[in-house]
Order: sequence, then structure tokens, then C-alpha cells
Amino acid sequence: MNVTQQIQIEHIKATQLELTNLWYNYWQQFSDLSTWPFWVNLGFFVIPLIALYIVIDRRKAFLLGFFGFNVHVWFTYIDALGVSMDWWFYPYKILPVLPVSFALDASFVPVVYMLIYQWTINHNKNYYLYTLGLCLFLAFVFKPILTAFNLFTLNGDMSYIHLFLAYVTIAIISKIITNIFISLKKQDK
Repeated sequence: MNVTQQIQIEHIKATQLELTNLWYNYWQQFSDLSTWPFWVNLGFFVIPLIALYIVIDRRKAFLLGFFGFNVHVWFTYIDALGVSMDWWFYPYKILPVLPVSFALDASFVPVVYMLIYQWTINHNKNYYLYTLGLCLFLAFVFKPILTAFNLFTLNGDMSYIHLFLAYVTIAIISKIITNIFISLKKQDK
């Protein structure tokens, strides 16, 4: 590593640490346990997990968990990209050190996708049709409600249509990957 590269890396590391400290200070002032947005976000994290525990089809728990983990990973990647590119922003968080919304990325969105997926496979319904409805709801109802309560902001040229396309992309990628692994399991038998 040359000197110029090392200097830039050290600058990036220092800036990143400064940003983490800024987020923590901001969180303490405006987003900690004493604020209502914290409790709303905590609800978005805890309530879906409780609901999932109650209603998950335990016979298909690994399949549903694998699918939900796919949704979680892809949603987190897209969310991190959106936040880092300043396409959108979460002013209130459960954890100040993460740039994304931990509650939405780790619980709410994966769980609602999982419940739709479970319902479609248990009732032999079209996954893509029902997930399309979910994507419409998340992009054009849920996110505008979050925006109205200042829990989410869209920036620049980003629109709810872009969010809808991101939700659809997540649904398709997660289903394709799950189908590939289902196919691999069938080939093994």
C-alpha cells in the first residue's frame, strides 16, 4: 500500500468514526428510549417477530426462514445503498450505529414477505400476484405513512415508484434463490 492510499484510508476511517459519534449523539438527543419514534421502531421490530412466532407454519419453518433471510439480506443491501447514496433517510433508529432501519430490515419487511409467501404456498396461490399487492402496499401506503410521521424521507429524484421497483426486485430475487435451493434439494433425493 502506498503512502497516498494509506492517507486516504486513514481519512476514511477517521471520518467514519466521526460519523458514528455524530449518529450516537444525535440518537441520544432525538431518538433514544425517551422518544415516541424509538418505541414505534421497536414495535416494527418486536411485533412482527411475535406474530411470526405465533402463525408460522412450523412444518415449513426452514423454507420460510430461508426465504425470509433472503428478503432480509436483499432489503438490507438495497436499503444501505439508498441511505449511502442519500436517496432516502431514516431520522429515527433503534440502533444509532447502523445506517439502515434495523426494525424494517431485520423484522418488519422480511416477516410480511414471509407471511405472504407462507399464505401463497399453503393455499396454492400465485406468489407473484400477492407479493405484487404487498409491494404496492409497502411503497404507496406504508412508506408514505412513515414519511407523514417523519420516520422516513425520500430525497432528490427518488420516488415511491422507485421504492416499489425495489420491493418487487427483492420479491423476485428472493423467490428465485429459494426456488434454486428447493430444486437442489429435490435433485439430491
